[in-house]
Amino acid sequence: MGSRKKHMADAIKEAKKHVAFAKLNNCPTSPRKMRLVADLVRGEKVEKALNILKFSSKEASNRLETLLVSAIANWQAKNEDASIEEAELFVKEIRVDSGSMLKRLRPAPQGRAHRIRKRSNHVTIVVGANNNTQS
Repeated sequence: MGSRKKHMADAIKEAKKHVAFAKLNNCPTSPRKMRLVADLVRGEKVEKALNILKFSSKEASNRLETLLVSAIANWQAKNEDASIEEAELFVKEIRVDSGSMLKRLRPAPQGRAHRIRKRSNHVTIVVGANNNTQS
């Protein structure tokens, strides 16, 4: 490996130390409903995001709360010497993509049938440490 590639690889590895992610695949909620909750916590600090999710009445907030706790645990496993309070973790990125769709048929009047699409989604949360203190 050349020296330029080595320096770039080291820089990428150092940048990845400050972020951790967690994924939730095939969550049986429609992506549209999950995005409503995901938009509430995007860019927020972790403590505030956990409070928002805890007191939200939406069903999707329970799943996102456990996923956020998992992402925090993944960050802590990467950075065992650092503390969460000093690092000022925040929700760097949260993506809700559509997953597989179960297709069903419901009987309709006059011998017809309507298609029912039971949607699912994939959620990815990226948690990052705020290195530079901005106030």
